[in-house]
Amino acid sequence: MQTQTHTTPDRHGYSLRFSPFEANHMLLATSQLYGLAGGGSLFLLAQSSTADAKIGVQSQQQLTELCRLEWSDGLFDVAWCPYAADIAATASGDGSLQIWSGLDVESAVTEQTPKEPLICLQEHKNEIYSLDWGEKWNYHTLLSASWDCTLKLWDCNRQNSITTFVGHNDLIYCAKYSPLIANLFASVSTDGHLNLWNSLDFPGKPLMSIEAHASEALSCDWSHFDRNVLLTGGSDGLIRGWDLRKMRTHIFELYSGEFAVRRLACSPHSATVLASANYDFTTRIWDLGRGESPQEINAQHTEFVCGLDWNPQRAHELADCGWDSLVNVYTPQCLA
Repeated sequence: MQTQTHTTPDRHGYSLRFSPFEANHMLLATSQLYGLAGGGSLFLLAQSSTADAKIGVQSQQQLTELCRLEWSDGLFDVAWCPYAADIAATASGDGSLQIWSGLDVESAVTEQTPKEPLICLQEHKNEIYSLDWGEKWNYHTLLSASWDCTLKLWDCNRQNSITTFVGHNDLIYCAKYSPLIANLFASVSTDGHLNLWNSLDFPGKPLMSIEAHASEALSCDWSHFDRNVLLTGGSDGLIRGWDLRKMRTHIFELYSGEFAVRRLACSPHSATVLASANYDFTTRIWDLGRGESPQEINAQHTEFVCGLDWNPQRAHELADCGWDSLVNVYTPQCLA
């Protein structure tokens, strides 16, 4: 398996995202001291070209660090702007969102990338652990999920939030827009619940709330192919699939081991493929068309795996990052 890697000494990986515009570029959000104290850094990384990778004699190559931006608190999530190739947002431990510009090769090479964010949005009272930038119908809005037990919807051109959503009783770890249904998003919390919301519902109450896991629910993601299907992952090591048309119980269940499922990513290239980032230091690749066992278990990390993303422009290419300061980019062998 050919892998491109990068290490970020003294910075521990929390989240990464491939660029929707440049297939070789990605952003990495990190924190000092495992996010418990200190600052955070945002890295713009670039892969070697596909041609270079094919002729390389080594099975492992290094990603290139194009630029690095600093924030005074840990960075826990990152999202690219869906309509501007050099703009992205980050979520921080101080309860703020930052919108950055100049995240492109030309600005980075000429050292023209601004060191300060364009905008800083501050309303949450605790850490923001999840950030999603709406696409299609919601391309101008940001969705934040915080440990203050609230979610907020933001217009990126305004300083104040549009709506505050209240419906969880504990820390919110993840919130995601549906890619196929307008104005619908999901969230999960350490209260074990999966909540569904309408972003146009300004009173900010959930459309539906179900107990997805008997323990903490830490991750969720939507299918890119079936508008009714979404997944949740919990500290119980379970991945559960849900159908919007029959939410009384899950439609399938996968066991990912005795440790927590920290992040889920449904493949944008295959309706049956997904990946999970786990607290047992592994990334697991699943294919629902082949059964309920993982098709591949990659143990390339020596700490919690926290970040996970599929490259939307390159079939089956996956990236992960963890608390061991390591980033990996590769195509799983079971999908090669």
